[in-house]
Amino acid sequence: MRIAIGADHGGHVLKEKIKSADSVNQWIDVGAFNAESSNYAEFAQLVAQKVQSHEADFGIIICRSGIGVSIAANRHKGIYAALCFNNSMAISARTHNNANVLCIAADYTSFAEAQEMIRLFLSTAFEAGGRHETRFKSIDEYLS
Repeated sequence: MRIAIGADHGGHVLKEKIKSADSVNQWIDVGAFNAESSNYAEFAQLVAQKVQSHEADFGIIICRSGIGVSIAANRHKGIYAALCFNNSMAISARTHNNANVLCIAADYTSFAEAQEMIRLFLSTAFEAGGRHETRFKSIDEYLS
């Protein structure tokens, strides 16, 4: 699977650990490439663009709280970014909300927790049909 991954300075270390521990997925790293102060919105935009253009199947964005990157990513059409703090949220983001970008809070998520959330997020399918699909489709209708 092709995964676009990005982080600001606050998520840089966690991003590097995630990539290093996973040789199964193809990582498209959009930065940051060091721990110097940087703008989370820039990396959220770069990940969102990779997912929008289908260069990546999914996106992962990391900042200290996860809030900034989720707000920034969700400004892009066709991006459904979910800030998750545990495995249940990661599964629900996929099954109920068809999220295509996982946002992680580096200050509140251990490396082991992040790994498991990512594994679950990437391996869980959207429950197409029924109420979840109806609700999901209504999101774009509200934005039109």
